[in-house]
Amino acid sequence: MKFNFISYLKDRLISILLFFFLFLSVFFTLSAFHVGEELLLSIMVLFFLFGSVLLSYDYIRRRTFWKHFLFCLERLDEKYLISEIVSKPEFLEGELFFDALYEINKSMNEKIHDYRKNVTDFKEYIELWIHEVKIPIASSKLIAYNNRSKEIKKIDEQISRIENEVEQVLYYVRSENAEKDYLIKEVSLRSVINQVVVKNKEALLAKKVTIKMENVDHTVLTDGKWFEYILNQIVNNSMKYAKEKDSFLHFSYHETKEEAILEIEDNGIGIAKTDLPRVFEKSFTGKNGRKGKNSTGMGLYIVKNLCDKLGHSIELKSEEGKGVKVILSFSKEGYYDVAKSLTKL
Repeated sequence: MKFNFISYLKDRLISILLFFFLFLSVFFTLSAFHVGEELLLSIMVLFFLFGSVLLSYDYIRRRTFWKHFLFCLERLDEKYLISEIVSKPEFLEGELFFDALYEINKSMNEKIHDYRKNVTDFKEYIELWIHEVKIPIASSKLIAYNNRSKEIKKIDEQISRIENEVEQVLYYVRSENAEKDYLIKEVSLRSVINQVVVKNKEALLAKKVTIKMENVDHTVLTDGKWFEYILNQIVNNSMKYAKEKDSFLHFSYHETKEEAILEIEDNGIGIAKTDLPRVFEKSFTGKNGRKGKNSTGMGLYIVKNLCDKLGHSIELKSEEGKGVKVILSFSKEGYYDVAKSLTKL
């Protein structure tokens, strides 16, 4: 809503009508006492001018405040900060409104502070719990490694799934402030791919997935730890929806003038065309996730979030029944240019 003279007159309509009623009452009263025409006219003109000046003054000071208030409010991203920007008005209703707004804002900031503290405490607890639970997971994997029966291999595969889910929780908790925990440098693609393959060796062997690498002896500007997690989630998704026979995972690299591009392609069950635009949405499982009943819809959401924070782009191409191609693009700018761009995210 805009503050203008018409809206002001509508708001003051009752006061204006009462003023004209008083104006007419004075006119008829003076006429009844046979006041001279010139004196009567002079009194009525002065009376009218006084009312007009009073009305104009009240309109101008209100218009000055509300115009500035609405201007600031429209341009503020954090609109609750409006009371910190505008000056206190000089009319009673405005002062009451401003004081109430200040108290509301103060109360909201206190609630936000308490909420953030609770969230921070909870995240710290989750991180501590994850680090503690990793110890029995690592011990279980070591026991499984030293006892290679068929049943133990199946247990080891399930432990690896638990480890991956636990790690997903950890990275989700940290992803909100990923910019505080990254180190951008040149990272070897082959080295990270090999680490991810070794990490998922048992599952890849169980699924009989063939690994292919093409032209991956290059480096990209990224954070090694976060990039390994991104790649691990992509590989896990590929294995989760791999075909029972002749499955493969193909890593290939190429460049454009501005970007370094890594493509990860599989020949799994693919993604339905209707689901493809929503795969990066939080908790979206899609058609395949509902079939398997073991998808949380968080993996690709976290991956997209991390890619945005690291200044990378990610794109999925797929046809149902024909596999998925994941396209990761990295900037080819210098280190300082990349770091500078990330500080603006």
